[in-house]
Amino acid sequence: MRQATALAMGAALVLACGLGCSHETPRLRLATTTSTENSGLLDVLLPPFEQASGVKVDVIAVGTGKALKLGENGDVDVVLVHARAAEEAFVADGFGVERRAVMHNDFVVVGPREDPAGLKEATTAVAAFQLLALGRVPFVSRGDDSGTHKKEKQLWKAAGIEPQGEWYVSTGQAMGAVLRIADEKQACALTDRGTYLARAGKIELAVLVEGDPALFNPYGVIAVSPKRHPAVRYDLASKLIDYLTGAEGQRLIADYKVNGEPLFIPDAVPQP
Repeated sequence: MRQATALAMGAALVLACGLGCSHETPRLRLATTTSTENSGLLDVLLPPFEQASGVKVDVIAVGTGKALKLGENGDVDVVLVHARAAEEAFVADGFGVERRAVMHNDFVVVGPREDPAGLKEATTAVAAFQLLALGRVPFVSRGDDSGTHKKEKQLWKAAGIEPQGEWYVSTGQAMGAVLRIADEKQACALTDRGTYLARAGKIELAVLVEGDPALFNPYGVIAVSPKRHPAVRYDLASKLIDYLTGAEGQRLIADYKVNGEPLFIPDAVPQP
């Protein structure tokens, strides 16, 4: 009798689960930049969201260009990137639903403390790039269509220079690897400040160029369009976006520091 009752209860549970009961953790696919991951921010920012929402965030860290391509193909649910023009085109072309500002930092040019090209004397980032080419000072590029690489190409174009030759090294690698290579070669590189600060104490490179408005580096978050790709988890993407741009996410961004220096400035919610 007890065995029959147990079997009946088990069958009822199986039937109930078949009608919608599931213990599988919902998963959200986030494509973001290697600079965001290399900074260590995601290790602080995502766990509270996962715990509160019960959603597991699967992070795919690539360059901005590749992240947006993943969104175009419907291979991810949401993107967090830093190339404003490319982001706006992504939305305008129907691949994303509304770009929302999350945070910003800035780009800096780093290099040997001896500053062989005299970059510290440059009044603009474009002038600094002209000095790099004039002196054929070793320069390490990401060369990967990332947001940083896009900014670098903009600066070379504004300087009227097509960089080439032994002094210019295109790696196709992420920001952390580029900083390591530049440090080994005692070369210059363009980097986001967050990744540079996260590497403090591990490399000898110094900031040589900073403060130019042309080096401003905003980050935006965009949900992939469910109209273009019905299978994406737009509901989960919206929850993450609300968290990143809400009070808790913005506070965590503001509070994230390395050696007392903030790596990012929140843009969505004014901080006290």
